[in-house]
Amino acid sequence: MDEFMEAALEEARQGLSEGGIPIGSVLVHRERIIGRGHNRRVQSGSVILHGEMDALENAGRLPASVYRESTLYTTLSPCPMCSGAILLYGIPRVIVGENRTFMGDEERLRARGVSVTVVDSRECEALMRRFISDTPELWNEDIGD
Repeated sequence: MDEFMEAALEEARQGLSEGGIPIGSVLVHRERIIGRGHNRRVQSGSVILHGEMDALENAGRLPASVYRESTLYTTLSPCPMCSGAILLYGIPRVIVGENRTFMGDEERLRARGVSVTVVDSRECEALMRRFISDTPELWNEDIGD
């Protein structure tokens, strides 16, 4: 696992340790993490703080050129909301830990020219499978079921 996906996985583990949903993300620009985050919907009582959204928020306000040169790493396939933010800010590359437990809006991203690579991480998948099994009601809330 590369260092950036490992950082996203660390964020996911932190979210789980806080009582939240174990999805983590990092925004990388020129081989440096400029934003990191994890799903904080439970911890913050937020409707929008998915891992990707938290990483973008924590990166702060940036010039459009920075987003257009960045890669977003996420432990789980991005949902429609997070995919919309990726498209809005013109992030050209997304590296996904796994999409077996949840298939997000990858096809929409690809159709709009975003390079999406799924690394099929067994660690990311095992973390989500345990969480979904242990707390299905919280997982269903997060994905809008």
